Amino acid sequence: MGTVEGGSAAVSESAGARIEPTADVDGRAVLGAGTTVWHLAQVREDAVIGADCIIGRGAYVGPGVRIGDRVKLQNHALVYEPAVLEDGVFVGPAAVLTNDLYPRSVDVDGRLKRGDDWHARGVTLRRGCSIGGRAVLVAGVTVGRWALVAAGAVVHRDVPDFALVAGVPARRIKWVGRAGEPLEPAGEDRWRCPRTGEEYREADGVLTPAEPEAGPAAESEAQREPEARREPDAASTDAF
Repeated sequence: MGTVEGGSAAVSESAGARIEPTADVDGRAVLGAGTTVWHLAQVREDAVIGADCIIGRGAYVGPGVRIGDRVKLQNHALVYEPAVLEDGVFVGPAAVLTNDLYPRSVDVDGRLKRGDDWHARGVTLRRGCSIGGRAVLVAGVTVGRWALVAAGAVVHRDVPDFALVAGVPARRIKWVGRAGEPLEPAGEDRWRCPRTGEEYREADGVLTPAEPEAGPAAESEAQREPEARREPDAASTDAF
């Protein structure tokens, strides 16, 4: 690990990643090329972060968390293990990905609970989805591809691909496209993005692109090893 001068303090670089001097990155974590970890962020042991990511000021990445390429964690976002974030995910400021369905500080005998006293259930964020600021995602939920969770929402069950959910508890209020904007009706069971013109089909409450997705995100997802993905928990598969 070398150092380069960055302002008034030295900035460490490891395998092409930039780590600000007040960040706490465990030596057993893996950071991809072009990734930046900003001041006061913490990346725990065995976490894997892909290329060209931004880990914002004060953000937390738990032990063994897996993060893909081109992911943004905004300031003070908290990602608890064993979360999986696929390529192109956005997590807004102070959003929380929890991992304990029934949290207690002590057990029934009044003793402080330790790691072996409970089962961690991670959140899964599929490719391209976005989580708004101060949203809370309950342990075990999956947010689908290109979905959008509104600021301040509390998500307690799985979010379908391309869904915009809001509220407490979160409910689907619209469909969104890959550009993140609400879709407009374009005929029976069809929707169109006002920015890109891309069209989508709706069938049985599921939205899919009318044409296959293309671009680097789609290519890298197809090439990713199967173990990089995690199947959703059976207990959190209720549809919206």
